[in-house]
Amino acid sequence: MAKTVLIIEDNEQNLYLMKYLLEARGYRTVAARDGREGIAAARAEVPDVILLDIQLPTMSGHEVARTLKADPSVSAIPIVAVTSYAMPGDREEVMAAGCTGYVEKPIEPDTFIDEMESLASNDAAAPSDVRSEHEGDVR
Repeated sequence: MAKTVLIIEDNEQNLYLMKYLLEARGYRTVAARDGREGIAAARAEVPDVILLDIQLPTMSGHEVARTLKADPSVSAIPIVAVTSYAMPGDREEVMAAGCTGYVEKPIEPDTFIDEMESLASNDAAAPSDVRSEHEGDVR
């Protein structure tokens, strides 16, 4: 059975690219275009991984992550932030909200799935143990 990835993303181009890459690798995808829809989809689908944009309509990705992590029915699902926020402190704020990992936009199609899988499976890692290749660090 294919693993399910919930993509919470309001930008149609970003959503299309992530869906395309994931489905090409055999994943089943579910899409939500805002935070409230994403929370409802997470509770209904109980996906294996959640890809979460931070800048969303209706509520921020930070609020979405905190809400999901506070709900015992979905709190164990790894959440990987996929965001253009790349200022100092942004990554730490995302991780403090409950995300497992952080991938900067624009995503790199050749490495995105491997990076997502690594971050999602590394749920217990401390934020300093999981680094984006965009930061020049080695995973």
